Amino acid sequence: MTHLVDPLIKHRNLNTHDYKTLALSSLGGALEFYDFIIFVFFSLVIGHLFFPPDMPEWLSQIQTFGIFAAGYIIRPFGGIVMAHFGDLLGRKKMFTLSILLMALPTLLIGLLPTYATIGYAAPILLLLMRLCQGLAVGGEVPGAWTFVAEHVPKNRIGVACGILTSGLSLGILFGSLISMLINTLFIGEAMTSWGWRIPFFIGGIFGFLAMYLRRWLKETPVFIEMQQQKSNEKNKQLPVLSVLKNYLPQALLSMLLTWILSAGIMVVILMTPIYLQKQFDFSAIESSQSNTLAIIGLIISCTVYGALADKFPIGKVLIYGCIIAVVTITCFYFSLENYRHFLFITYPLAGLGIGVVGAFAYFMVKAFPTNIRYSGVSFSFNMAYAIAGGITPLLLSVFTDFFNKLAPAFYVISLFSLGAIIGVMLLLSSNNYFAKDM
Repeated sequence: MTHLVDPLIKHRNLNTHDYKTLALSSLGGALEFYDFIIFVFFSLVIGHLFFPPDMPEWLSQIQTFGIFAAGYIIRPFGGIVMAHFGDLLGRKKMFTLSILLMALPTLLIGLLPTYATIGYAAPILLLLMRLCQGLAVGGEVPGAWTFVAEHVPKNRIGVACGILTSGLSLGILFGSLISMLINTLFIGEAMTSWGWRIPFFIGGIFGFLAMYLRRWLKETPVFIEMQQQKSNEKNKQLPVLSVLKNYLPQALLSMLLTWILSAGIMVVILMTPIYLQKQFDFSAIESSQSNTLAIIGLIISCTVYGALADKFPIGKVLIYGCIIAVVTITCFYFSLENYRHFLFITYPLAGLGIGVVGAFAYFMVKAFPTNIRYSGVSFSFNMAYAIAGGITPLLLSVFTDFFNKLAPAFYVISLFSLGAIIGVMLLLSSNNYFAKDM
């Protein structure tokens, strides 16, 4: 591609249209992480209601997390299909479809009958809803990153992707606040009878609202010009096959970065409130309040690191950012036993530290050319997230309970150390991993 349209070649600041695109693009990712956190926070209630009452609590929890993991395992298939048509037919069409397919199952989970009503059909229906969600979310976050990267000016791709990643964190914050509110208002019978359903109703309504608002989005100018240039050409190869054949190193690096991202957000942010209560006897209020501060820190630093990616080589940003993450994560986890009164300092600092993940999307969207960008980002992100996102909660729960309660710390520290190594490699490569049209 020799001549790209204005939004990708002009150096300018983000304007009102860019911020509107960012806001509307963030809604789907926010819904995904909202759905994650309410499922985890209400997993005890769900396990109690959707499995036989005489089943041991640990077994019902494992099966509940297994159903949850199924949504992650199937997401690569949904991501590949949606990205394929997104590269061929347009980003906006698949972008709108994905949020519809996310919102509907979320709403239906809130309407599902329980084991007491329909027996084993209850967990089967719950599994089916999770699979539908997994198919949809496979195209959502990669689609959002691709969409905004092709809308904003070239010199603002980093901050745009950082803001978008911050938007995902807003979904976590919203889910955390809703969960706290529901747990405060509904106790005992009120919770098990219908209180647990309310967060899923809210998520479904939120999703349909987001889908309605997205009708104001326009197709990316980069995709439109690409279609005009190849209007007389036939697409001879599936986009995902082109990714594997011609951009395998970029895909592997993107998968590793996704693995690190999943560890930072899933372990440090999403799983930690329950971890603090079970392993270190913090109260639910202390855990929730400190977690809220950590999420706010993550939101701020994702944007900051995205902006830094626009100013400095991405390798350098990863090196310093991941080292800072290792230091703050170490301080947080290893202070919980003997310096627990520092929780409201160390946990927010850990949230700030892992915000380097806000710069990861900058590399992913620049690693693949326009004609396969959606497929490249989607394949890499979803394959890694399916494995890491699906098995991490279960494995860390087992290792923490039976081997070492600091297992989450060692896991996350190791991965962010890997991030620094990737940064060194990218710094030495002099941007050889970037596509020529980016």
